[in-house]
Amino acid sequence: MKTTLQSVLAIALFSLGFTASSQTRYLDDVFSAVTVTSDVTYATNTSVLPMLQSLPPGPATLKCDIYEPTGDSIVNRPVIVLVHTGSFLPPVLNGQPTGSKTDLSIVEQCTRWAKKGYVAVAMDNRLGWNPTSTDQDVRTSSLLQAAYRGIQDAKAMVRYMRMTEDNGNPHGIDPTKIVLGGQGTGAYISLGYSTLDDPATELMLPKFINFNTTPPSPYVYPPFFGNPDGTDSAWLPAADSPTAQDELWNIPNNPTYSNDVNMVFNLGGAIADISWLQAGDVPIVSFHCENDPYGPIDTGDVIVPTTGDFVVEVMGSRTVQSYSNLYLNNDPFALAGITDVYTTAANLNNGGLEGLYVFQTPAPSTTPNAYGELEEEQGAPWDWWDNATYDAMFQAVNGAPAGYGASNSILGNPDMSATKGNAYLDTVQGYLNPRMYEVLDLANHTPVITSSINDIENISLDIYPNPAKNTINIISNKVEVNSVEIYNLNGQLVLANEVHANQIRLNTSSLSTGIYIVDIKSENTSIKRKLIIE
Repeated sequence: MKTTLQSVLAIALFSLGFTASSQTRYLDDVFSAVTVTSDVTYATNTSVLPMLQSLPPGPATLKCDIYEPTGDSIVNRPVIVLVHTGSFLPPVLNGQPTGSKTDLSIVEQCTRWAKKGYVAVAMDNRLGWNPTSTDQDVRTSSLLQAAYRGIQDAKAMVRYMRMTEDNGNPHGIDPTKIVLGGQGTGAYISLGYSTLDDPATELMLPKFINFNTTPPSPYVYPPFFGNPDGTDSAWLPAADSPTAQDELWNIPNNPTYSNDVNMVFNLGGAIADISWLQAGDVPIVSFHCENDPYGPIDTGDVIVPTTGDFVVEVMGSRTVQSYSNLYLNNDPFALAGITDVYTTAANLNNGGLEGLYVFQTPAPSTTPNAYGELEEEQGAPWDWWDNATYDAMFQAVNGAPAGYGASNSILGNPDMSATKGNAYLDTVQGYLNPRMYEVLDLANHTPVITSSINDIENISLDIYPNPAKNTINIISNKVEVNSVEIYNLNGQLVLANEVHANQIRLNTSSLSTGIYIVDIKSENTSIKRKLIIE
């Protein structure tokens, strides 16, 4: 009888997970609501951002927001990690209204993927470089080092997700199916993530060497900054340290886990050097505005948006996709015969390069705004923001007159709006999602259903409040609970109680803010639930 009941329940929950039969999970919205776990600490590492306030560098906690489909019964879901834009500086200080994991376009993309059945992750990364230096070597070295730290952080993020799967899998992920993407600056991180794998050669190219030192020195030196994966402890010696003392410059996070991904994508990114891209690298999908003034679609220069100063030569999306197709890296989706309207539209402007979508944006107006400033070519038309809030922040930081920050912010996105941004994201996801579907082989993805583990008792058990602060209540309507154990995400037991009751009230005031796994055991069943302590 128990086996039969499990089977019936599994079928019922499987049906709930996929909703209507006419919809395809991972391609269509099969969920109406999304659950977001905000500000999850995925790593701790040394940040140079305090140096902007003349403070010494120090350890910073790195946060992410995790989006899941509400009410989903499947617990082996593919993961999409998304890295935001921002020029490696905070919003406003970077001359932009965007630059965090809560950028509206980031939130919208992650929400859309969660509604399709993915687990989507919006991550922050370490910030800090010196774009206003009059010394090109300082600009170039500090930017390359910031990008290098960003790659290390993204790899720590992927390893963190795999670690959670080993520790109760609170987010219900499939650790074999992970995709990394980025917008703007995050797009540079995603391309570097998938291609920088031989630092002894790839970081020693002449463009990455400071020839104004004796002897010439690399801008990024892994023995000081850590390996590209960020899995080793690395110390910056006193002679090179801004504090004139040895500084721990890289802290490994979950180093025993793999940071491999199945695929990467980028919106407006570039690669530091095309020699990094090799045959056998993961498939890449790229989106780029034809005339992006700050991130070239072909080979071109990265310049500081606020000053126009040169930083480094890079290779943009069209060059990246030329080589990715040449090396047959994109074959997993290039040979799939995708013929939808987004592919047809892409093929009008991509020169036959599968995996490349080129946006042709309107020419900028030649009429100055109220402050005498001219519009620029568009580079990120998928972004939008609350311009009144940004203007107030811009005033506070820069002492500018009311209205100037808002007017300046839209020079490169003159008709910025949620409607426009979402229209571009319709295209981005319409083109990208079928290609992820092919690379991850989701047509043959076998779902794991929670009921096969927890049986019907799981449906009859409730924990509240969740999120909690000082106490939680556990109610079981079917069976007596014998014990309750609470584990942190490192798998350490932090609280245990023998109870033998159907209604339990536990004091959780000793638990720090974070995510925990509650293991509730009866005579024949062990049920695991995620608990958030605020």
